[in-house]
Amino acid sequence: MKSFQNLPDSSRIWIYNSSRPFTEDEIIIIRNDGVLFIKDWTSHGALMMAQIDVLYDRFIVLALDESAANSSGCGIDKSVRFIKNIGEKINTDLFQRTTVYFRSSENLKSVPIHEFWAMKKAGIIEEQTIIFDNTIQTLGALRSKWEIPFCESWHQEMWSR
Repeated sequence: MKSFQNLPDSSRIWIYNSSRPFTEDEIIIIRNDGVLFIKDWTSHGALMMAQIDVLYDRFIVLALDESAANSSGCGIDKSVRFIKNIGEKINTDLFQRTTVYFRSSENLKSVPIHEFWAMKKAGIIEEQTIIFDNTIQTLGALRSKWEIPFCESWHQEMWSR
């Protein structure tokens, strides 16, 4: 992964996803606005050491090296407002948390969680189907545990209950 090369694995991340792919123009908007946001992103007056990127034309990932400055409620609130404003600007909901993202024949797919479970029951989602785990919280996890087979995901634990 070429993104976030200058940040350590311990960096905190937030993943915001879109139910549809971003257009090229939207990706430019997200990246340009993101650079401006990060340049001035502070928490209790301390400048945050952060980076932002768009991955797979679907995910906005915000990474923060907390060894430089810890995020606080006000700092996180600023980032949430920024993401909300981006969503409004490009007319998409970036706070949809009931969608599951996975690979099907190398294509990225997204479905509501109830459809995902129906697909699993029907055998469409298999043990080796690659799932995107958007609950991860560190850059190290993004690098090594974001895209994992169903059988290694939290979904497997839920399925087994």
